[in-house]
Amino acid sequence: MKAVAVGIGVVFLSPLLLAGTAMMMASSAEAVQTSGSFSGCLTDIDSDEVAKHVTDILDGASGNDVHIEGLDLPAEQVPHARTIVATGISLDVPKKGQIIALATAMQESRLRNLNYGDRDSLGLFQQRPSQGWGTAQQIRDPVYASERFYKELLKVKGWQQMTVTQAAQAVQKSGYPDAYAQWEELSTALQEAIAKTFPSTGKDKDDREPDKESATGTTGCAPSKDGSGFGRIPEGSVPKGYKIPKDADPKARKALNWAMHQLGTQYQWGGSCTDAHGPDPMGRCDCSSLMQQAYAHAGITLTRTTYTQVNEGKAVSPSHLQPGDLIFSRGTASRPEHVGMYMGEGLVIEAPRTSKPVRITPIKDWDMLATRRVI
Repeated sequence: MKAVAVGIGVVFLSPLLLAGTAMMMASSAEAVQTSGSFSGCLTDIDSDEVAKHVTDILDGASGNDVHIEGLDLPAEQVPHARTIVATGISLDVPKKGQIIALATAMQESRLRNLNYGDRDSLGLFQQRPSQGWGTAQQIRDPVYASERFYKELLKVKGWQQMTVTQAAQAVQKSGYPDAYAQWEELSTALQEAIAKTFPSTGKDKDDREPDKESATGTTGCAPSKDGSGFGRIPEGSVPKGYKIPKDADPKARKALNWAMHQLGTQYQWGGSCTDAHGPDPMGRCDCSSLMQQAYAHAGITLTRTTYTQVNEGKAVSPSHLQPGDLIFSRGTASRPEHVGMYMGEGLVIEAPRTSKPVRITPIKDWDMLATRRVI
């Protein structure tokens, strides 16, 4: 660890370490369930409300009258969340890494320092002494456990380009690999609220544009259908059995119908998509012009590029996608490089890249960075 990082860690963590045994106590008999017991996907978290309650608890409120969706015992859980964030800051772990750590601890222990678990699993992250995570005493030290998680996360190649659940699973190798996603929105709200209590978080690149990131990012909760039921979809064709859902918004229906009429036409980077079937290549579609022109035919004006379309409309959770929603991938959530339109039934229509035609693909093949509703 760099000397400066150590210094920062001491400044931030000393109030937590002074708590000593109080923060390392075993969880009580009414400990929360682990591994897959939560059946929903927390979405539409009120970040301002979370920030208020987190501040109250960190300022000494009892927590008896505090309600944070997803946290049953906030007076116990919020200090542990603070330890995780503070440790991440001391190690210069970017904001996304801190969110991954919080989501992992939410899933593994519900942010409680458990003295039991599956086999010899212990602590916030349910790390196992037998698997080389440290001694039982070390693992039950929240600071040590957080440091060990971050060190393993930073070893994962390309973790910053992964979804929260993919990165968490790469470290944890859980029997419930998809479960971490349900905690992403709550973890994001907790990280942002807690990070603001530390004066030096502005040095982190990921924290310089929190509003933009939160406006475009999404939770990792997957839609109910992933399109795999249609099997292989020949490029430029409509999969057998697909119809635009009856409950689709009329404007989304018009946009989808127009986009489907461009199936099979060749991609053209910078193309206007105003005459995709014509002889002029620049009249063909690229990914963002396909979205722009499809919605233009539905009476809705969109800007021209993925970089600007990602700010159109409002952010929606991937678990609540509706036909016509825009899905962004490649690049980053604040500056994506590709966009497609959700069709319902787990399918997406897109103009993919040079040499490929406008086509329909299953959503399981998309690494969703952001999703927007423009209707």
